[in-house]
Amino acid sequence: MHGHPHADGTRAFAWVTLINLAYTLLEAGYGFATNSLALLSDAVHNLGDVLGLALAWGAAVLARRPPTARHTYGWRRATLLSPLANALLLVAFSGALGWEAIRRFSAPPEVPGLPVMVVAALGIAVNLGAAWLVRDGHAQDLNRRGAFLHLVADAAVSLAAVLAGAGMWWLGWTWLDPAMALLIAVVVAAGSFGLLRDAFGAAMDAVPRGIDQAKVREWLLAQPGVSALHHLHIWSLGAGEIAMTAHLVRAGEADHDAFIDRVNDGLDAHFGINHPTLQIERGTGCEHDCNDRAPHGHAHGHDDHDGHRH
Repeated sequence: MHGHPHADGTRAFAWVTLINLAYTLLEAGYGFATNSLALLSDAVHNLGDVLGLALAWGAAVLARRPPTARHTYGWRRATLLSPLANALLLVAFSGALGWEAIRRFSAPPEVPGLPVMVVAALGIAVNLGAAWLVRDGHAQDLNRRGAFLHLVADAAVSLAAVLAGAGMWWLGWTWLDPAMALLIAVVVAAGSFGLLRDAFGAAMDAVPRGIDQAKVREWLLAQPGVSALHHLHIWSLGAGEIAMTAHLVRAGEADHDAFIDRVNDGLDAHFGINHPTLQIERGTGCEHDCNDRAPHGHAHGHDDHDGHRH
């Protein structure tokens, strides 16, 4: 079993979740009081984010649990499943919001624009402040990335709500309220698509975005003494941790321990792969992964130094 250090990011998720929950309740209250679908729909959207942030918070807590005899990688994968649930939740909310907005276009109610502007302006401050709290590591951590992107999108939606409130207040354009709600639905759907794609790919052990498997294969085949390569798999274990397995044929070479150390360091430096497992084989036609219990071995075969399949 391997132990992995974890940064304590759970406090940031806790603060962000509680702050957004408080703002959601405030926004929903004003939405009911003013009969504003824009505020109510944004409150529902924010409630979805609160649930998503709570999932991310729980995933961050689970990810800190150490490996056990049964869960030898620990619970790091929770940070991959949380964004998937988060994205599915947001897609469902966007559909409901869009349907209600379209229904209201035929008879938009009178909505006071000033309260919409004030509450939406507060939402800009709340969401940008919350995004700042979870900004660290969001480029590498899919769990944090999901939370960060949602909060930034919320700030943009709140800005649009301020503008819609100004139009209703100054010009009496009541149609801006359902239009704003429809815009929120579109923003939510568009913003959650990329997260859904990446989260589903990670849950299905896809090669992480940003890593070119062909370049990894080429780099491994170029290492000293390597004559063939097969059983290459790259996947994400969780936030900031990328795993890889590979069988390398090095017939007649004796420096395997030092070689593995150099390759491990190189994989981390060049590709960000920080949990590799390498199997060294001395024969010229080894296919230890090609058996009935490992169908992926039959699918890939093995590659020699020229890249030909056998």
